[in-house]
Amino acid sequence: MPNSSSISELLLLPLGDTRQLQLLHFWLLLGIYLAALLGNGLISTAVACDQHLHTPMYFFLLNLALLDLGCISTTLPKAMANALWDTRAISYTGCAAQLFFFVFFLSAEYFLLTIMSYDRYVAICKPLHYGTLMDSRACATIVAAAWGTVLLYSLLHTASTFSLPLCQGNVVNQFFCEIPQILKLSCSESNLREVVFLIFSVSLGFGCFVFIVVSYVQIFKAVLRMPSVQGRNKAFSTCLPHLAVVSLFVSTGAFVNLKPLSLSSPSMDLTVALLYSVVPPTLNPIIYSMRNREIKHSLRKVLQSTLFQIP
Repeated sequence: MPNSSSISELLLLPLGDTRQLQLLHFWLLLGIYLAALLGNGLISTAVACDQHLHTPMYFFLLNLALLDLGCISTTLPKAMANALWDTRAISYTGCAAQLFFFVFFLSAEYFLLTIMSYDRYVAICKPLHYGTLMDSRACATIVAAAWGTVLLYSLLHTASTFSLPLCQGNVVNQFFCEIPQILKLSCSESNLREVVFLIFSVSLGFGCFVFIVVSYVQIFKAVLRMPSVQGRNKAFSTCLPHLAVVSLFVSTGAFVNLKPLSLSSPSMDLTVALLYSVVPPTLNPIIYSMRNREIKHSLRKVLQSTLFQIP
């Protein structure tokens, strides 16, 4: 049996059994990837260029768009390249880097969604203190702390995963390097460090989920007490997109981790991985721009200025 010291490359799960199917998947993933790049790129440009959007809520939305771009760019380009060139190989170092960046962007997005729920809570439940609690310095500090924490977490998680000796071959049953699939190649069925990381990750994720739920319970109580229908509609218009993004993120992640073992198969694992790694980054810009008039107005100005500058 090979061990990790003798493995120079790993083999990812192919996206199709035939050449025609691989090319079909390549074009489908390319369309999805370009849609995600366009949507998140437009959101980022609109927030960065429009002075009216330089507020805490849109600052966090800008960070979310950047994280979505990073998350989907970690997995899809390599999968598309393998499908186009009819190969499955990824280097051992490349696999470790892919896993690190995927854990980093995914964890940072969850942290950011938690921060955004707090931002909405302060804006609606404590509007008189919003300018003090969520000023530009506080927002930058919160985001920097979140990114720094996630960076350390991702480094430790990746180092712990790849410190295990791999003696069950070099075939990863996924289209990108995923922690559960790497652990299946380990010599030992259980590892104390991974158990500790798993307990810590579940506790942290559950804590963030409880925080989001409690925040929105308080938000909805405050909104329903508003005497003005216009005020309620405005509050809902800023909260519902975030709640939809959180629901999409949590539901796909929960399905991945809680699905029965009887449903586990290479095709099912591939479908589920596409669901939680590709769908949220692609749909998030659509969700945030559907009911947000300020985003629509800024996007319209960006597109008009771009079109008029074309000779």
